[in-house]
Amino acid sequence: MSPATAVAPPQIDHQPLDAVEDSLGSMGGDRQSRAEQIAIGAFIALPFLAIAAAVPVAWGGWLGWSDIVIAAVMYAVTGHGITVGFHRYFTHKSFKPNRPVKIALALAGSMAIQGPVIRWVADHRKHHKFSDRDGDPHSPWRYGDTIPALVKGLFYAHMGWLFDTEQTSQRQYAPDLLKDKDLVKISRNFPWLVAASLLLPALAGGLWTMSWQGALTAFFWGSLVRVGLLHHVTWSINSICHAVGERPFKSRDKSGNVWWLAIPSMGESWHNLHHSDPTCARHGVLPGQVDTSARIIWLMEKVGWVSAVRWPVQERLETKRVQPDAA
Repeated sequence: MSPATAVAPPQIDHQPLDAVEDSLGSMGGDRQSRAEQIAIGAFIALPFLAIAAAVPVAWGGWLGWSDIVIAAVMYAVTGHGITVGFHRYFTHKSFKPNRPVKIALALAGSMAIQGPVIRWVADHRKHHKFSDRDGDPHSPWRYGDTIPALVKGLFYAHMGWLFDTEQTSQRQYAPDLLKDKDLVKISRNFPWLVAASLLLPALAGGLWTMSWQGALTAFFWGSLVRVGLLHHVTWSINSICHAVGERPFKSRDKSGNVWWLAIPSMGESWHNLHHSDPTCARHGVLPGQVDTSARIIWLMEKVGWVSAVRWPVQERLETKRVQPDAA
């Protein structure tokens, strides 16, 4: 089932979709501008350089406990904003949050600096509709299944697709979000959320240590390194998890489970079950499969912040299992 067919939330804003989409400017259009491509390039290159410099910087003594704590908290908050918010709720409607939780998830996911929420959802819904076939925005099998073709495809699926001038139509793939005035406003203010995501670690580090050095090192670890690591972990779900991994469940694509990505991806790398049952709130459904995103949804359900959670059903899982003679 395509996630685009999931039940849409109540219509909050009754403006025509084309008017709302146009009001978002370049973030809502079907073509990407050169300025956007340059900005994307900068947000790929600078955090990557920070990751490359991380070992000598740490070796030189420019890493303290305040930096570790700030970076870890920012990684967890913004990462779960993507996995719980952008992915499992906004894209697949795996649960129903109250309005404050909905807004908090949209803000946290936006601060992961992976694009505005409506654009992210449109891309991912299109990915599920055409997964590993013509039309998939980021399949590693785009160029074929030979070794050279797969190497080229892996790079494209990992980050090359981000520079494609042809953008997914948000009007077609995310009409429900375009009708939500909260999400339209958050998407419009994405640049300010990017600025907040980059500056908050420095502010926290400066206040923690009461020094400019503490602010600088917190910016390096909590902003640049954190953004770079989270980007590449997220992109690895598009590339690595569609090229290798175990496939215990039936799916019409090549999505696989990659165990060593489970913790940094917050449960997203149990990708085979996700493509077998996209609206399921838990991706790690087998024994030993750590899924912190599902645990957060569980906790929010316990305190009454979310409802109608689509937990896995054993009978349904068994029908999706790959039988030994069909493996």
